[in-house]
Amino acid sequence: MKQSCFIIDDEPLAIEVIESHIEKLDSIEIKGTFQNAIKAFQALKDTPVDLLFLDIQMPRLSGIEFLKTLKNPPLVIFTTAYREYALEGFELDVVDYLLKPISFERFLKAIDKVMSQRKAPSPEKISNGDSDSEANYLFVPVNKKYIKICLEEILYVESKRDYVLIKTESKEVKTNQTITYMEERLPSEDYLRVHRSFIVNLKKMEGWSHTEVDLPGLQIPIGRTYKNHTLKVLKQRSEVI
Repeated sequence: MKQSCFIIDDEPLAIEVIESHIEKLDSIEIKGTFQNAIKAFQALKDTPVDLLFLDIQMPRLSGIEFLKTLKNPPLVIFTTAYREYALEGFELDVVDYLLKPISFERFLKAIDKVMSQRKAPSPEKISNGDSDSEANYLFVPVNKKYIKICLEEILYVESKRDYVLIKTESKEVKTNQTITYMEERLPSEDYLRVHRSFIVNLKKMEGWSHTEVDLPGLQIPIGRTYKNHTLKVLKQRSEVI
């Protein structure tokens, strides 16, 4: 199945370059091109897509500001002429960051990341006689294989620049996914995103304050954006305990 996309860039030439790259592929189809993010925002309401090619520096509303307005954004590939935006881009869980001028070879690598995320399997349940039982493991893609992770052993998940680190009691696993991908697949009653770069296992929590969550041997910061919800959950959790 083809992946649908929007191209959002205030430079017509930049849009033409991406269009020419997509024309060489059978896996992507363009549903619209926009020279400002406001028109794209309105179009997304009527035409949801799988992927955005999103320029960062645009008048009125930047690509980063635009992405932050989306409650359930599609996959995003940032395109920009400015390398200094790369770190913030990855912290927003984008699939990739393409520096202009965009070569077809580099473009293909970004598309391969998109396809890998689309094909990644969901957590599988272990049958133990209870059809309502929660999944207690998942498989995550690592290089060219899938690695089994026991959920009860996870301490935290951390978003790095271009990968996600899953820290368990016995090992560290690096996977070419986003932290949002992991957040959607971990049981919400036990796993809480407390920061744009961290998800913690609440069952492993040893204590907490208004600024951090204590896990065995380390402290995980609570991000400003996630603070209100995190503190609400932690207070409820403490009352249960």
